[in-house]
Amino acid sequence: MTADLSAMSFEEAMAELEKVVTQLEKGDVALEQSIALYERGAALKAHCAEKLRQAEEKVELIRAQEGRAVGTTPAEGL
Repeated sequence: MTADLSAMSFEEAMAELEKVVTQLEKGDVALEQSIALYERGAALKAHCAEKLRQAEEKVELIRAQEGRAVGTTPAEGL
């Protein structure tokens, strides 16, 4: 669970984030571990949001190169 975020794909980070959320929802971890899990979850969420932002920029660039309208709607819920 301590994999380097910069090396993680969006899918890997989301899978780990789901595991973190599941552990926190169970509520059967010690306080200190809960805090560490929460911190890891926040970092994973930020990493996923950045990956999505980068993907949206790439799509805009492709659309602009094709002469199509640019602009995306940001992904919600992260």
